[in-house]
Amino acid sequence: MSNSATVIPLPQPVLLPVEGEAGLFPVRRVYCVGRNYADHAIEMGHDPSREPPFFFQKNADNLLAAGKEFPYPPLSSDVHFEVECVLALKSGGQNIATQAALDCIYGYAVGIDFTRRDLQAEAKKLGRPWEIAKAFEHSAPVSAIIPAARVGHPAAGRIWLDLNGKRAQDGDLNQMIWKVPEIIAELSKLFVLAPGDVIMTGTPAGVGAVKRGDRIDCGVDGIATLSVTVA
Repeated sequence: MSNSATVIPLPQPVLLPVEGEAGLFPVRRVYCVGRNYADHAIEMGHDPSREPPFFFQKNADNLLAAGKEFPYPPLSSDVHFEVECVLALKSGGQNIATQAALDCIYGYAVGIDFTRRDLQAEAKKLGRPWEIAKAFEHSAPVSAIIPAARVGHPAAGRIWLDLNGKRAQDGDLNQMIWKVPEIIAELSKLFVLAPGDVIMTGTPAGVGAVKRGDRIDCGVDGIATLSVTVA
């Protein structure tokens, strides 16, 4: 469809780089899994038992490509980092079987779920949705996508984050309460998944606040690393 067929200009597509490829990955939706590491559930004051997973969303244009600064957002004085392993889907569907879920994955990345924690706390207290805390501009820096054809489907691997050179988060993918195939299967019961969907799979313990001028380095061993400066 050309611009002449729309009454306002078409929104810019959200495209993520793919490591070693000239082509880009087009993003459709961004899903996030809440409290998917037991130690993080505990630090947030929740029971770490295997309760049913819950999901929330960011917007596709909240993704911030590697190499760009993260601008500290307005209306908050308590913005937290949360390092996450990120999935990029090449196919989807509804009610996907767990044993078929890995076939939907195009590749993996590492990302940060920045959260306006003070606004989230207020929303929780009032029983309101989290979007103002989670789905703000540039709230999800993400590395280039690494195709699964190169790295396979890692079920274990260190996931970590350094704040100004000091280790803040240090976990392992095998500590996920809900594993990657289960995340896709459970999410597909609630939404029809499709090519271009991105899933952030949760964060280990150690989340904390950032301030302007901070530098974050993070990664998932065997997949990717990412460096971000808070502007």
